[in-house]
Amino acid sequence: MSSPEMTPPSEVPTLPPLPAAAPRPMPAEVIVKSPWVALILSLLMTGLGQVYNGQFAKAFAFFMAFSGSIYLITEGHPLPFAVFLPFIIFSNMIDAYRSAALINLRGTSPAPDEDEAESPAWGISIAVMGVLLLMNNMGWLRLSALVPYWPLLLIVAGLLLLRRSIERKGVNGPPV
Repeated sequence: MSSPEMTPPSEVPTLPPLPAAAPRPMPAEVIVKSPWVALILSLLMTGLGQVYNGQFAKAFAFFMAFSGSIYLITEGHPLPFAVFLPFIIFSNMIDAYRSAALINLRGTSPAPDEDEAESPAWGISIAVMGVLLLMNNMGWLRLSALVPYWPLLLIVAGLLLLRRSIERKGVNGPPV
């Protein structure tokens, strides 16, 4: 009974259990951001949640949109700009929360669709705002003359959203 194929089951050596797997440490460069802290900071001051997330261009753009709306309300044009204020505030808060959550996901799982945090569009929009304000201050442009045309922004935004929706249905929808 000394041959291996004839060894009774009671004489089979048992191996010790494997040690428990150690938790995988997060990479050193991952900085955890609290989405709720970002949201509360954005509620306190427009753009502050983006500063907390390290997105300075986005913070400046939100702050300029908020400040510009207040400025134009005080200049005697309350209708469109008073309507824009809640949208600016809420989109700022939602963006800060979402961006903090995306920052946290980058180091723990495969990268989700990247947030357009510091895309060139933010820099371009800030430069365009600066040029328009400079032209207004120099007397080359009267921003108050553009106030009757603010519904054009709604028309353009609606058409862009409609186009995007149609494109997504064409890509994700069933073949016709």
